[in-house]
Amino acid sequence: MDKPPIVIIGAGPAGLAAAHELAAHGHSSIIVEKLDKVGGLARTENYRGFSFDIGGHRFFTKEEEVNRLWRELLGPEFLRRPRLSRIYYRRRFFYYPLRPLNALAGLGVWRSLAIVLSYLRWQLFPHKGEDTFEQWVTNRFGRKLFETFFKTYTEKVWGISCAELRAEWAAQRIRGLSLKTALIGMFRKPPATIKTLIEEFDYPRLGPGMMWQAARDAVERRGSSVRLGCEVISIRRRGSAIENVLISNNGHQEALSGAEFISSMPVKELVEKLDPPPSQSVIEAARRLRFRGLIVVCLIVRRPDLFPDNWIYIHDPTVKVGRIQNYKNWSPAMAGDGSKTSLGMEYFATPGDGLWSMSDGALIELAKTEINRIGLAASADVEDGCVVRAPEAYPVYDADYRSALATVREFVNGLENFQTIGRNGLHRYNNQDHAMLTGILAARNIALAERNDLWSVNTDSEYHEELLVPDKAIEEALARIFTRLDRTAFAAAVGIVCGAALFAATIALVIKGGDVVGPNLSLLRQYFPGYRVTASGSLLGLAYGFCAGYIGGWLFAFLRNAAMFIYVARAYRRAQRGLLRRFFDYL
Repeated sequence: MDKPPIVIIGAGPAGLAAAHELAAHGHSSIIVEKLDKVGGLARTENYRGFSFDIGGHRFFTKEEEVNRLWRELLGPEFLRRPRLSRIYYRRRFFYYPLRPLNALAGLGVWRSLAIVLSYLRWQLFPHKGEDTFEQWVTNRFGRKLFETFFKTYTEKVWGISCAELRAEWAAQRIRGLSLKTALIGMFRKPPATIKTLIEEFDYPRLGPGMMWQAARDAVERRGSSVRLGCEVISIRRRGSAIENVLISNNGHQEALSGAEFISSMPVKELVEKLDPPPSQSVIEAARRLRFRGLIVVCLIVRRPDLFPDNWIYIHDPTVKVGRIQNYKNWSPAMAGDGSKTSLGMEYFATPGDGLWSMSDGALIELAKTEINRIGLAASADVEDGCVVRAPEAYPVYDADYRSALATVREFVNGLENFQTIGRNGLHRYNNQDHAMLTGILAARNIALAERNDLWSVNTDSEYHEELLVPDKAIEEALARIFTRLDRTAFAAAVGIVCGAALFAATIALVIKGGDVVGPNLSLLRQYFPGYRVTASGSLLGLAYGFCAGYIGGWLFAFLRNAAMFIYVARAYRRAQRGLLRRFFDYL
């Protein structure tokens, strides 16, 4: 490769996908990663022969390019795994998708009835605006169900009130579902085309890190380099052009120059490390972008089998843990010792808060206590554990993020030879397949001079995100597609045509003449009193024709509009059933 190298910041799914695509078009890359392994948030950690995921990463996608790349990199090392997940609430486990008897037994008859009545109330009198998570969910599920299942868990994850969390996140993760569709899901299997809700998923035999190590090996074989343990100190620019990236490795600093630059580091951190810095308004906007951290406490339990789930959501406010992963049920090879089980106790925290600042030993003790309280394992059976912290795991969609991101985005788009990719680089809650797609498209912008808008990636309305369109825009679009008939105008038009037709027919018969003028048309006198097939009768026929046409036209327009309303309403409900079983699978 004789072209100048491309500098890529971050060796996660997005950065490695960018390097792989660049190599396919004859460009070499220098990838710098501050951690000691590739994969970013999707990496696999190891402790005492046990492997564990940072959050649980199923491999599924509707992006065929990403799927082909996965198959190319791992091939037979992919396992097809059955999926089982449940919800823990009020000391009970609820199957997901819901099962009628299990749900009724867990909630009780009266609470179940209250949930249905609450749903009906909010269908009749919904929030007029849907700016917040609370409003969005309440309008679709009712307040009772929102308070039962959504509120506690969501506030655990984000550390902010549901009244502050923006509706975009709800639309992105639980689009197209209502209480009605959830109840239907108890009795009817969803369409096979719903990719996020598949009964089985693919998973690398040794965890997701296996995929990213294979990607690293592939790009290095083609002339690129991956440099681990390298922290970015500053990103130097001249005007709107990036000149080099200053990195530090074990105290040694080095400036990396390149023709183009791609970054998957948090966009907030990117702005802070620019030299010279951007305007104060951009700096302040970047500071308003927040991230939620993830703490994974890996426990090694002296039991070969604990519970059948891949993961369990904890909707119980009496414990701090938010989700529990059973790595052995993702892949048996994740457990180095088959006589034991490794669990991932996931805690959501903000760097610097009390939970984040706890020592590893205290976190392990907390996890042991809570796993015992939930009843999944005895504290005495936990023989060891370790802790991994991911400080920037989830971009927060708070009340301030939208305007702040718009300011930062405008500045980043103005840089000539620089692109930002991935979940953190775009401050967008992407899954790993869409993160990879941003890297692939960024590479094509360089290698093929394409003009892909990376910020618009992840608009797959069928399984991952809802495009939030203002109500007025929806109304205008529907008005263009399903034009409503104006009853008065349509009735008047039909009346004029009918009156004129009867007048013309009467005059024509009068002019024609004969022994008996217009015998058939004369029958209309039974419905139109006083009408005759005569010159004077034609004027009365004009009036009668107009009145009859007006009434008929008005009724037709009314029935047509009513039928169209019913059709649109049914189409909307069918669309709501599009993600039938995404009831609690919104993380």
